[in-house]
Amino acid sequence: MGSSRLPGKVLLPLANKPVLEHVVNRVSASKAFDEVVVATTDQAIDDILADRAVAFGASVTRGDENDVLSRFAKAAEASRADAIMRITADCPLIDPDVLAKMADRFRQGDVDFVTNCIVRTFPRGLDAELFSRAALEIMRNQATTASQREHVTPFLYQHPDRFRIVNHECPEDYSEYRLTLDTGEDFALLQRVFCAFADPDAARLNDIITVMRANPPWQFINASIEQKQI
Repeated sequence: MGSSRLPGKVLLPLANKPVLEHVVNRVSASKAFDEVVVATTDQAIDDILADRAVAFGASVTRGDENDVLSRFAKAAEASRADAIMRITADCPLIDPDVLAKMADRFRQGDVDFVTNCIVRTFPRGLDAELFSRAALEIMRNQATTASQREHVTPFLYQHPDRFRIVNHECPEDYSEYRLTLDTGEDFALLQRVFCAFADPDAARLNDIITVMRANPPWQFINASIEQKQI
């Protein structure tokens, strides 16, 4: 809730539902996970977020505001998870089918980390990272920099010699599109996209790209926004 660029963004309404509810619904729709956990902070400002997450059907763990990696470890312990997929709560168009395919690849058993972020072919806002519990424990114990602790997975990217990493790519390159929620401009675009569907949570990536291509000016609404650097 304390986002610096767009405070309260994960509870902003899109198509009469808060952003977080769309995220929980879409992750659940993938049928790829035993549990959806919102790992939020222990700050009072996030009390409402924790309450709403439970109402949306998610479990909740809470911890240090800046040490997000420790929150993930805490969530994994509470869930007894042997694998964890990281999805940020500001991605209300996360695609369930993409998550399911990444989970299927992970289940082949020959990788520690499946991500779609090394070579970007998906729109910003469909980012997902799936790693083993063993990899999480290594990060938890050995990640020392503020960036590694805040952004959870940099340690994995920085040690490709130690982890078996696979990049999941989209059949077509859609990386030019920005569908995440960081700013007011992002929200303005997402409002248009969500209004284009009778049931936005049923829309998949190809549906969304079709709508974006049918409305070329939309892409310029947030084209000037730069992603924060790690």
